[in-house]
Amino acid sequence: MIRALTGYSTRHPWKVIIVWAVLGFTLIGVSGTLMYRVTQNQTGDFLPRSYDSAAALRIAEDSFGVKPDTDAVTVLVARTDGAPLGEDDRRRITATAGKLARQRVATPSAADGSPAFLGEDYSQTPTLTPVMLAPDGRFQLLSAGLVGNATDPALQRTFKVFRDSARTEFGAQGLRTGFTGGLADTVDATDADELTTKISGTLVLALIVLLNVLVFRGVLAAVLPLIAVTLIGGAAAGAVVGTALLTGIKLDPSTPSLIQVVLLGIGTDYLIFLLFRFRERLRARPEADRKELAAETTGRVGTAITSAALTIVAAFATLGVAGFGQFRVLGPAIAVSVLVMLLGSLTLMPALLAACGRKMFWPSRALCLEPRPGLAARLGTLTSRRPVAAALGSFALLALLAAGLIGIRMDYGFGADGPKTAATATAAEISRALPAGVSDPTTVYVTAGPDGSALDAGRLDRLGRALGAVAGVGQVGATTLSPDHRAARIDLYLTADPQSQQARDVVGGPLRAAVAAHTPAGLTAHVGGTAAVLVDVATAVDHDLRIVFPVAAALIALILLMLLRSLLAPAVLLVSVGLCFAATLGASTLVFQHAAGRPGVAFTLPLVLFLFVVALGTDYNILITDRIREEMALPGPARAAVARAVRHTAPAIATAGLVLAGSFATLGATPASRQVGFATALGILLSAFLLSMVLVPALAALLGRSLWWPLRPRPTPEPAASDRYREPVGS
Repeated sequence: MIRALTGYSTRHPWKVIIVWAVLGFTLIGVSGTLMYRVTQNQTGDFLPRSYDSAAALRIAEDSFGVKPDTDAVTVLVARTDGAPLGEDDRRRITATAGKLARQRVATPSAADGSPAFLGEDYSQTPTLTPVMLAPDGRFQLLSAGLVGNATDPALQRTFKVFRDSARTEFGAQGLRTGFTGGLADTVDATDADELTTKISGTLVLALIVLLNVLVFRGVLAAVLPLIAVTLIGGAAAGAVVGTALLTGIKLDPSTPSLIQVVLLGIGTDYLIFLLFRFRERLRARPEADRKELAAETTGRVGTAITSAALTIVAAFATLGVAGFGQFRVLGPAIAVSVLVMLLGSLTLMPALLAACGRKMFWPSRALCLEPRPGLAARLGTLTSRRPVAAALGSFALLALLAAGLIGIRMDYGFGADGPKTAATATAAEISRALPAGVSDPTTVYVTAGPDGSALDAGRLDRLGRALGAVAGVGQVGATTLSPDHRAARIDLYLTADPQSQQARDVVGGPLRAAVAAHTPAGLTAHVGGTAAVLVDVATAVDHDLRIVFPVAAALIALILLMLLRSLLAPAVLLVSVGLCFAATLGASTLVFQHAAGRPGVAFTLPLVLFLFVVALGTDYNILITDRIREEMALPGPARAAVARAVRHTAPAIATAGLVLAGSFATLGATPASRQVGFATALGILLSAFLLSMVLVPALAALLGRSLWWPLRPRPTPEPAASDRYREPVGS
């Protein structure tokens, strides 16, 4: 199958290139338009329906008309001179709020001039209701609501129109406004990170081009990887969006950017693997036809690339068994996109090699020069001669980093590391006068029993008093009944930030205990809100970690068994990447929890890091072990074979590792994904430079051909010198 795909692509390169160009450019536009229709930004919607906060969300929607995609914004209104609001001020605020609540806000065109109809149309009339007056009377809080996906630039532009209109209307009354919470936080953070994101994206593209120029010294070899990955990535994004539309699943807003980073990194890696081996074959057989050499190269390397890609697919596909929806949709989305990248690696990339041939490396004359041993050759020789020292040194470094796992904690908060914006300043002003949770209340929903009786607010007075007595609850709102009096809601304003550990401790402990103890007989109560959702997310994630880790490890082991046809070699690789995972997570804990003083590491980090480090790190191990087996099939000592394998493969692994690490490092440009960006980049660098170049070769040198037990490679006669693959470092 692999050779059939690569063979057709190298025989008909221009047909394949044209098909991918049309497909890629078409799906780039389609996916960009439809991506926000298949994403949702409400964390609670990813929880299984059996969780308490998920049940509260359903009551809010069914009984109180709360739309699931409503984005609440807290609006602060105060006098410009800082004086307390008088009766006339409050009347003007009420009248102006009523006027704004009757004005329809149209979705404007994008900044690039593309009309609004090319994206989602979020034109709507926002809700605007009074919330409370500050104790000192210096500001009034209003609650505004817009419906839509908060991460969609079209809704963000719609909110900006509403925000500007509110500022103008209240400003005409001598009043100032501030906006915080939900959509306002997202818009301000996006604007603050926009320049940093663009700069980091440009830098990683420049890194890829620079590395390819330094390594291959060819114009096309520097540019074509980016063009190819862009086309394949566009097709992959279209496949993910199409799958989501057909199945009705909703993606987390971070999924598209994560897919983009993954595809940029692994796609460039795979093309680098092919370029190194193609250049090697061109040097060995300068008289051969370029299409023939491209077919030979991609047919041989295609097996390792396929195994590496399927390892990633298998690892992320295991997330489909997770209970937490954010994980459950992330896994299949990345798996689908990687499968598309694999198809492109076996078709478009071979076609590019066949079409360009030696011109791929123009104007470099390295193809005509005699290769010289370099750093990789010296590393291979040193590792094979002193494998015990290399292995012990590698284990010691990994163990030292893994020691950072002592005392590790999970942090389920969001946005704590965000930039200082107008929204955060407004939130700080509110928290100085009111409980921290006033702009994001925790809500207790009570529903009537099956007897059909209606609720009465007085019946819930005892519950309200009990909730107010809970330590950490700063204020209790009035009981509000649903229109049919079959449900009631009680808003609670916590003294701690709803995203903080203190708030989660209150909600998950004494608050839910008070609800269980004081809910009147025959009634059912559920606790909702951000803190309640995060408590349930913590429970769901802990459950998923115990399932996904062993399932993913078993699938990866199965793929390695099938590829390497050995029992010992897969065990060596799994142990090494497992140590690398522990070392990377330990280093991240040292940096963010112990050194930076964060409450813990991001709750998604262990699972995402496990999948990326184990799956992507296994790519490099597959490449080096595949070459070790190939070299051990030749006559001579096993340690000499290991040295040759490192010499030939280390440059490709080093280049690919730097590219992939640089791609993930761009995630660190935004506070929300800073930990993931740092940890994955570090894990990939450890996998590439420590595991694949030192630890695995050292273990292979120690074990010799026993590494392939029970099917040891049998040495075959050494081929003619003109047909040997020799790849110098830095050539």
